[in-house]
Amino acid sequence: MWFEEAVFYQIYPMGFCGAPAADNFANTLADDAPAISPAPIKKVIDWIPHFKKLGITAIYFSPVFESDSHGYNTRDYRLIDRRLGTNEDFRDVVKQLHEAGIKVVLDGVFNHVGRGFWAFKDVIEKKWDSPYKDWFHISFDGNSAYNDGFWYEGWEGHFSLVKLNLRNPAVIDHILDKVKYWADFFDIDGLRLDVAYCLDRDFIHRLREFTNGLKPEFLLLGELLHGDYNQFVNDGMLHSCTNYACYKGLYSSFNCMNMFEIINTLIQQFGPENWSWYRGKHLMAFTDNHDVSRVASILTNPSHLPLIYTLAFGMPGFPCIYYGSEWGVHGRKEDGDPALRPCFDKPEWNELTDHISRLAAIKSSSPALNYGSFRSIVLTNHQCIFERKTDSQRILVAINAADYDYTAHFDAGCGQARELITDKIHDFGGGSLLPAYSSQIWLMEN
Repeated sequence: MWFEEAVFYQIYPMGFCGAPAADNFANTLADDAPAISPAPIKKVIDWIPHFKKLGITAIYFSPVFESDSHGYNTRDYRLIDRRLGTNEDFRDVVKQLHEAGIKVVLDGVFNHVGRGFWAFKDVIEKKWDSPYKDWFHISFDGNSAYNDGFWYEGWEGHFSLVKLNLRNPAVIDHILDKVKYWADFFDIDGLRLDVAYCLDRDFIHRLREFTNGLKPEFLLLGELLHGDYNQFVNDGMLHSCTNYACYKGLYSSFNCMNMFEIINTLIQQFGPENWSWYRGKHLMAFTDNHDVSRVASILTNPSHLPLIYTLAFGMPGFPCIYYGSEWGVHGRKEDGDPALRPCFDKPEWNELTDHISRLAAIKSSSPALNYGSFRSIVLTNHQCIFERKTDSQRILVAINAADYDYTAHFDAGCGQARELITDKIHDFGGGSLLPAYSSQIWLMEN
């Protein structure tokens, strides 16, 4: 499928567009409130040259639909949030992204909705007499923190996020109808399923069967944290998921100067042994996103920032860059959502961006990096070299995280290679020199 060769870029639209927060926007969230003009979401169009230069082939949008505040507390699955624009505005955004050769994936937030969701508002008003009371997990023998006169289940105890009853056929039909609308009207290319690990598995299976018929290669990508991804990523459910199992290992291997952590995890996931967990699967690799601190704020040594991206682009799977991180933006989770989800007037470009754009070009055109096997060749606390190989291509990815030069001695299986980041010839005779704080990608001679 197309996603297996993609370089993703994540945008959190509410932050990216500078949308007002809920407390400043309460009056204009009324049902008859007009959308903001000109449409803030069209800012995405202005960034298309940046996406193209960076080598992005797919955009994953965090929630864009009408919500109480941050997007994950949906009010209406059919309407683009009026703080961003109108449905027609977003359709134009998708159209222009497609014309630039960029796929579009939307956040499907189906586990829960906001208290402003139209069906839940009906339950608040009519209580037991509401025809939508079974759309949620409700007990009229209790009360809520909002004094609704009934108890309901909120997602992980957050009662601003009302959990949907995904065993109710009417709820499923409502969601599938809206997904069809998104595919027909906006022409989206897939969904990223929020908290997929919480979703009813029968619902995911039903969604997969339904979306298989919407358009060719419609992607279902799940947000999974830990556990066995095979339970969700298989021929009957999700095509792929977020590789959180490698997320910590990516930065911790640099901060602790222990490359064994990430490489051993990659061996467990994708190594040559028959017991490898996810060999043949394509999972989303990322260094940060809208829920965690920016990688530039996590790494204790700024010299490691380009190296962690080489690792993320070189490992099995497909990479996703969080907007702004390509030029090294900082942001800490402990400082709250606004620190992680800012608005930038325009994109920036520096040495890190240049490095990532080169990695994207290499990744997009490499059968070995897109589909190749994984094998560790050299591994120390501070250095790693691993192989990605298909029948037609063999690539070695080498990283030296130390503050000193390192010469690696190993059987390369050939005399020379082309180093793809610098486009220079690399000679393996007498050992391979890895300068301090460097990464190299060698295309091996046959």
